Amino acid sequence: MTAHQVAQDAPAQPPRDEVFQVEEHGIDPIPESERHGGARDLFWLWFGSNLTFTYVINGALAVSFGLSFWQAVLAVVLGGLTFFAISAAGMSGVRTGTATLVISRAAFGVRGNWPAGLLNWIVSIGYTIVNTVVGVLALQAICAELGWHGTAARAASLAATLALTFAVALWGHATVQWAERWMAYALTIGFAAMLVFLLPGTDTGATPAPGGAAAWSLAFVVVLAGPISYVPMPADYTRYLPATTTMRALTWNGALGGLISSVALGVAGAAAATQADLTDAVAGTQGLLPGWFQPLFLALVLGGSVTNSIITLYSSSLNLQVLGIPWSRAKAILISAAVTAAGSLAALFLVDFTESLLSFLSLLVIVFAPWGGVFLTDMVLRRCRYDAASLHTGRAGRYWYRAGYSPAGLAALLTGMVFAALTCDSALWRGPLVAPLGGMDLSAAGAVVAAVVYAALARASVRPHTA
Repeated sequence: MTAHQVAQDAPAQPPRDEVFQVEEHGIDPIPESERHGGARDLFWLWFGSNLTFTYVINGALAVSFGLSFWQAVLAVVLGGLTFFAISAAGMSGVRTGTATLVISRAAFGVRGNWPAGLLNWIVSIGYTIVNTVVGVLALQAICAELGWHGTAARAASLAATLALTFAVALWGHATVQWAERWMAYALTIGFAAMLVFLLPGTDTGATPAPGGAAAWSLAFVVVLAGPISYVPMPADYTRYLPATTTMRALTWNGALGGLISSVALGVAGAAAATQADLTDAVAGTQGLLPGWFQPLFLALVLGGSVTNSIITLYSSSLNLQVLGIPWSRAKAILISAAVTAAGSLAALFLVDFTESLLSFLSLLVIVFAPWGGVFLTDMVLRRCRYDAASLHTGRAGRYWYRAGYSPAGLAALLTGMVFAALTCDSALWRGPLVAPLGGMDLSAAGAVVAAVVYAALARASVRPHTA
């Protein structure tokens, strides 16, 4: 027998999830034989991806709404606790071996799940564009410090930022986790130094114009926006974990990662806002730091933008497969990367739509707070036990419901969305109930409304799957 024949007769090696190798799996279930890693990996994933300057802005906004420093800190902490729910939702990935937006078919039906999947892809690309633009502007400022100005510097900064983000996301799951861990090490040192410089000057006795309940509600919407945006993706990063992974270990590791980084940076933002005008948050914060540290601060802004963009871009490729794109994950990510590049180019060179884009994204709490309420309630009712095969079998599966739609899931989602829309106060939309409520924005409570409605409608019919 020739060596060639031996090679042909040998069993094919299963795909391996390794650093710097393109991941072959997409939304197809990960076999138990290919599961690896542990719950501790989730700490670094969520810790690193949330070391982003966005949370500094959130803390500063809480003060600008009329909260004192300590009130803003309380709001930031309460928002960070949301990561416990986000992290716990990752158990669905351990049980099914697939992505979050596949698992949500159990709550909404195969067809009913599609609109939210499309909107989530738009959201993930929107956030990736915003983070990319922030990173590019920080890198361009570094170039200016080195004497390189103009369009060429901006174009080179964009190319470098996109290349770094795209390369890591293209390689896939193992490389994403590896990059988030090692970038977290470097970013932690830098952001810790930033805190050391900012905290001593904090004016804890400042008494801004009291905003009352309206200020609290706006602060909560802002600090909840970050964690809520992750609701459609936790299983994307737990689907490779062994089936023996416990809910307790998974929840605590992931939650502490997101909580520590988001709260630390939120506190930094609140501290900075008591000392300077943070209308331009990057420039305002930079001005409070020693001159020698300012270039390093810009590098921190760039690094934080990249770590966050990596996971949103990676999840967007899985999302496209959920929407029916008949490509592999690695090929599908080309679509997301191309749209991100086009949007970033427009924001940086053609029109200034970054503020409008952020305003648009602020409206998405109207959809994703209720969506998250239904999804998490469904997970609890099922005790996170699904018929994994049925999630992928369409009409033949148990999650087809009525013509592909779940009446209970969609009714709860729509009810929560209506409530959120009526009580939303954003730059692009002010709900008719905001004024009667004294200016309070209760849109995030759409999650609670949707959860209660779904529990009432589905409690009798939804049961954990038993093999």
